[in-house]
Amino acid sequence: MPTCGRSLIASLCLLLPLTAHAQTPAPAPSPAPLTIRLGNADFRLGGFLDAEAFVRSTNVGSGLATTFGTIPFENTPAGNLSETRLTAQQSRVNLLATTTLGSATVRGFFEVDFLGNGPGNAFVYANSHTVRLRHAWAQYARGGYEFTAGQTWTLLTPNRTGLSPVSADVLLSQVLDANLQLGLVWARQNQFRLVAHPAGNVAAGVSLENPQPFVGSAVVLPEAFPAGQVDAGSTPGAPSPYPDIIGKVAFDPNIGQRHQHLEAALVVRGFRTYDPVADTTFSTTGTGVSVGAVIEPVRNISLIGNAFWSSGGGRYMIGQAPDFMVNADGSPSPIGSTSVLGGVEAQVRPMTMLFAYYGTVRIDQKVASDAGTPIGYGVAGSTSANRSIDETTVGFNRALVREAAKGAVHLIFQYSYVKRTPWSVPDGAPTSAHAHMFFVSARYILP
Repeated sequence: MPTCGRSLIASLCLLLPLTAHAQTPAPAPSPAPLTIRLGNADFRLGGFLDAEAFVRSTNVGSGLATTFGTIPFENTPAGNLSETRLTAQQSRVNLLATTTLGSATVRGFFEVDFLGNGPGNAFVYANSHTVRLRHAWAQYARGGYEFTAGQTWTLLTPNRTGLSPVSADVLLSQVLDANLQLGLVWARQNQFRLVAHPAGNVAAGVSLENPQPFVGSAVVLPEAFPAGQVDAGSTPGAPSPYPDIIGKVAFDPNIGQRHQHLEAALVVRGFRTYDPVADTTFSTTGTGVSVGAVIEPVRNISLIGNAFWSSGGGRYMIGQAPDFMVNADGSPSPIGSTSVLGGVEAQVRPMTMLFAYYGTVRIDQKVASDAGTPIGYGVAGSTSANRSIDETTVGFNRALVREAAKGAVHLIFQYSYVKRTPWSVPDGAPTSAHAHMFFVSARYILP
């Protein structure tokens, strides 16, 4: 745990997950400097200002958020051109409201950044970036139960502590990439989540979350299939029969003053398509299971592991894998995929953290025939249908200044190597694509 004051921890707990959290109960912290009390409610302003630069050895062209599945090949123009960008888009502003209703605690949280879809000439002269909603949720907690409604991290995202939606309690890695770390299972979406705490170190929850039937651009659809029924990468209104259902249990024992976290989760999803020619509706179910752990074998060193196996859960792998393909008769067929993350975070000095991660996504090949034309995922000659994508990341987070009443200034550095391997490439083409990526940030965190 960093040696910073409790009031600073309180002000940063929703902003940047720097280290493991407090291992023993502590007295209630005094209000953060940017807290305003109105009536019976506390309103706390938070966020950070981020001056960030990134360099990639190939022109991925995706901005600050790396699209891992489209790393260009070295025999293309994009594969021979590097890209460099300076941006403040990842700066964030948030507001936390806290009050009580009888014996219940009520919280509301709202957060935005500037990574929304901007105008085509955004980088020409004004750099006028679009505000983007990150979080908008409210929580009612009473006794051993919590009910959360609104947009926040999916319950499927691995936690560091319990089943909390608060960013500091979620395993988001320390990386600067806006798409975080490959191998991490995550989404931010609207949900209704109920969590129970049957014991002090045990939590169990279920969440109904916004669905999306994602196939992506790499799945070849039947020629006569109405493509608007699925999300091929640009259909946000694609229909779904019911919400994604996610259940999760977590166990948080303490060994001495070292915090440990173990968890397991299950997701069930529904897919439905319609063939207008045969006037037939088809349905199928996608499922996935995950297990994860954040273990502290010695003080200030955390070992991280998470694995997600799915048949129809690809969109939770940062959209790098499809959920399903569509057969020639219009019926959906789930595609298997696996996502694995491992890493270490070491607080080597009170103001310095080192981190390293390895993540991979593996996607099954699934093809069929539509009147002799190959369809599905991984058809011959398709360089966009990936068999595997791998990312290795190392970096450090150095606090240059840290004062409870004034905030903190951090210097953060990240290097990543990404490699993607398609199921099929044309004769004479490279068998894989790769990129070296460097990120650096000077970040001022509000007190």
